[in-house]
Amino acid sequence: MLAIDGLTKSYGAVQILDGVSLKVGRGETVALVGESGSGKSTLLHLIAGLDAADGGQVTINGQTLAGLDDAARAILRRDTVGLVFQQFNLVQSLTVADNIALQARLAGRYDADQAGALADRLGLAGLGSRYPEQLSGGQQQRVAIARALAARPPLLLADEPTGNLDEASGDAALDLMLDLVRAAGMTLILVTHSHRLAERLGRVVTLHAGQIA
Repeated sequence: MLAIDGLTKSYGAVQILDGVSLKVGRGETVALVGESGSGKSTLLHLIAGLDAADGGQVTINGQTLAGLDDAARAILRRDTVGLVFQQFNLVQSLTVADNIALQARLAGRYDADQAGALADRLGLAGLGSRYPEQLSGGQQQRVAIARALAARPPLLLADEPTGNLDEASGDAALDLMLDLVRAAGMTLILVTHSHRLAERLGRVVTLHAGQIA
């Protein structure tokens, strides 16, 4: 599903990634861990085509990102890649229900019953008509998780998806993610600072000083 070869990225004089190579198979679940500043979030952004690498290449489902223009990358994200951001990135003008449905509708995979069940399991029942500004940070995080899962993407990238949740809520959200990922045969790469959560995934990969340790 994913092949990363010799990926490098710098911001100014600061080297963030230094020759990262990684292969992830279809249906595999991978936890990406490492100290703050090790390049975990940057790596996810490069995989998703949200930023361009300085060197190396990323290939998703047989498509090499370096050969795609901005429009083609957007289509790849719409159809193939699901994202859960640290900053939630919810659309403030859309209700909770419409935020959850957004990517699934764009990808042509919207199922109202499934979206409703996701909302219920994530503790969002009764909040569908609210807007993001009316939610707590933890509730917004759960909406972001539901939005990504509702689209059933072949590749799911999650950046600290439980970081704004208490332990019990975080465990429940991860339970749901892993259940749905496995049921749908999705590939999951999850950035987390929690080694306890990381050990629940199929493989743990450590980034240190911009390299795979």
